[in-house]
This record gives sequence, structure tokens and C-alpha cells, in this order.
Amino acid sequence: MRDIERLDPLYEYLKQVHKTYFPDWRFWQLIVNFERWYGMDPFYMEDDKVIEKMEKFISAMKVHDKFVKKN
Repeated sequence: MRDIERLDPLYEYLKQVHKTYFPDWRFWQLIVNFERWYGMDPFYMEDDKVIEKMEKFISAMKVHDKFVKKN
């Protein structure tokens, strides 16, 4: 069994990303847009890689000025 303690940091991270950068998006809109940007099925992606890839997604959205809340 995987370590259950890995979940809270991931969910807290996703909550912060959602509130900070994509507050107008619905949750699944964020997930589907991330998946489309990623370009592959993330089904087997490890949780720590989600955070790594989400950081790149946020950077890409900033560069393209797409839907990202201005800081």
C-alpha cells in the first residue's frame, strides 16, 4: 500500500494552485486543461510528478497569458 501521507500535500498544493492561478475554472476544467497541456495520459504519473508537471503547466500558461490570474 502507498503511503497515505502523500495525499494531503498534493491536495493542498492543488487547492493553492486553483485558488491562486485559476479561480474562475471549475476543478475538472483545471484537471482536463492540465491533461491536454501535458499531452499524455497522466494515469500512471506519480503524485510527486504531478506537482513538478503542474509547475511547468503554470509557467506555460503565464507565458501564453492564458487564463492565469495576474499576481
